[in-house]
Amino acid sequence: MKAKATLLVGAAIGYVLGARAGRQRYDKIKARGQDLWQHPKVQEQVGHAQDLAREKAPDVQQKLAEATSRVTAVVGDKLGDKLHGDDAPAREAPGTPPGAHRSA
Repeated sequence: MKAKATLLVGAAIGYVLGARAGRQRYDKIKARGQDLWQHPKVQEQVGHAQDLAREKAPDVQQKLAEATSRVTAVVGDKLGDKLHGDDAPAREAPGTPPGAHRSA
Protein backbone atom coordinates (compact mmCIF):
# COMPACT_ATOMS: atom_id res chain seq x y z
CA MET A 1 0.00 0.00 0.00
CA LYS A 2 2.92 2.32 0.77
CA ALA A 3 4.31 1.79 -2.73
CA LYS A 4 1.02 2.92 -4.29
CA ALA A 5 0.94 6.07 -2.15
CA THR A 6 4.55 6.89 -3.08
CA LEU A 7 3.77 6.34 -6.75
CA LEU A 8 0.73 8.63 -6.59
CA VAL A 9 2.66 11.39 -4.78
CA GLY A 10 5.48 11.12 -7.31
CA ALA A 11 3.04 11.26 -10.20
CA ALA A 12 1.31 14.32 -8.71
CA ILE A 13 4.62 16.16 -8.24
CA GLY A 14 5.70 15.27 -11.77
CA TYR A 15 2.39 16.48 -13.15
CA VAL A 16 2.60 19.85 -11.37
CA LEU A 17 6.20 20.47 -12.40
CA GLY A 18 5.54 19.31 -15.95
CA ALA A 19 2.45 21.47 -16.24
CA ARG A 20 4.38 24.58 -15.22
CA ALA A 21 7.21 23.93 -17.68
CA GLY A 22 4.70 22.83 -20.29
CA ARG A 23 2.67 26.02 -19.95
CA GLN A 24 5.72 28.23 -20.46
CA ARG A 25 6.74 26.27 -23.53
CA TYR A 26 3.18 26.35 -24.83
CA ASP A 27 3.03 30.12 -24.42
CA LYS A 28 6.28 30.52 -26.39
CA ILE A 29 5.05 28.28 -29.19
CA LYS A 30 1.71 30.10 -29.27
CA ALA A 31 3.41 33.51 -29.50
CA ARG A 32 5.63 32.32 -32.36
CA GLY A 33 2.63 30.90 -34.15
CA GLN A 34 0.73 34.15 -33.84
CA ASP A 35 3.73 36.11 -35.14
CA LEU A 36 4.00 33.77 -38.11
CA TRP A 37 0.26 34.00 -38.83
CA GLN A 38 0.43 37.81 -38.90
CA HIS A 39 3.35 37.85 -41.34
CA PRO A 40 2.38 39.65 -44.59
CA LYS A 41 3.49 36.80 -46.87
CA VAL A 42 1.43 34.30 -44.90
CA GLN A 43 -1.62 36.57 -45.02
CA GLU A 44 -1.13 36.98 -48.77
CA GLN A 45 -1.25 33.21 -49.22
CA VAL A 46 -4.31 33.03 -46.97
CA GLY A 47 -6.02 35.50 -49.28
CA HIS A 48 -5.13 33.40 -52.33
CA ALA A 49 -6.50 30.28 -50.64
CA GLN A 50 -9.76 32.06 -49.78
CA ASP A 51 -10.14 33.28 -53.36
CA LEU A 52 -9.56 29.77 -54.71
CA ALA A 53 -12.09 28.32 -52.27
CA ARG A 54 -14.72 30.86 -53.37
CA GLU A 55 -14.01 30.06 -57.03
CA LYS A 56 -14.28 26.28 -56.60
CA ALA A 57 -17.19 26.24 -54.13
CA PRO A 58 -20.00 25.98 -56.77
CA ASP A 59 -18.31 22.99 -58.46
CA VAL A 60 -17.73 21.25 -55.14
CA GLN A 61 -21.32 21.94 -54.10
CA GLN A 62 -22.66 20.41 -57.34
CA LYS A 63 -20.48 17.29 -57.04
CA LEU A 64 -21.46 16.88 -53.41
CA ALA A 65 -25.16 17.13 -54.32
CA GLU A 66 -24.73 14.49 -57.04
CA ALA A 67 -22.89 12.15 -54.68
CA THR A 68 -25.53 12.66 -52.01
CA SER A 69 -28.24 11.80 -54.50
CA ARG A 70 -26.45 8.58 -55.51
CA VAL A 71 -25.90 7.56 -51.88
CA THR A 72 -29.53 8.28 -51.05
CA ALA A 73 -30.68 6.07 -53.92
CA VAL A 74 -28.41 3.19 -52.89
CA VAL A 75 -29.42 3.41 -49.25
CA GLY A 76 -33.08 3.61 -50.26
CA ASP A 77 -32.71 0.46 -52.36
CA LYS A 78 -30.96 -1.38 -49.54
CA LEU A 79 -33.57 -0.31 -47.00
CA GLY A 80 -36.35 -1.28 -49.39
CA ASP A 81 -34.83 -4.75 -49.73
CA LYS A 82 -34.63 -5.09 -45.95
CA LEU A 83 -38.18 -3.83 -45.40
CA HIS A 84 -39.73 -6.11 -48.03
CA GLY A 85 -37.86 -9.20 -46.81
CA ASP A 86 -37.13 -12.37 -48.77
CA ASP A 87 -40.53 -12.52 -50.50
CA ALA A 88 -39.72 -9.44 -52.58
CA PRO A 89 -38.97 -10.13 -56.24
CA ALA A 90 -35.27 -10.53 -56.99
CA ARG A 91 -33.65 -7.49 -58.58
CA GLU A 92 -31.53 -7.89 -61.63
CA ALA A 93 -28.04 -6.47 -61.75
CA PRO A 94 -27.57 -3.60 -64.19
CA GLY A 95 -26.81 -4.96 -67.64
CA THR A 96 -28.31 -8.41 -66.88
CA PRO A 97 -30.89 -9.53 -69.46
CA PRO A 98 -34.42 -9.83 -68.05
CA GLY A 99 -35.13 -13.29 -66.63
CA ALA A 100 -31.46 -14.35 -66.71
CA HIS A 101 -31.41 -15.10 -62.98
CA ARG A 102 -34.36 -17.55 -63.13
CA SER A 103 -33.81 -21.27 -63.43
CA ALA A 104 -35.53 -23.13 -66.26
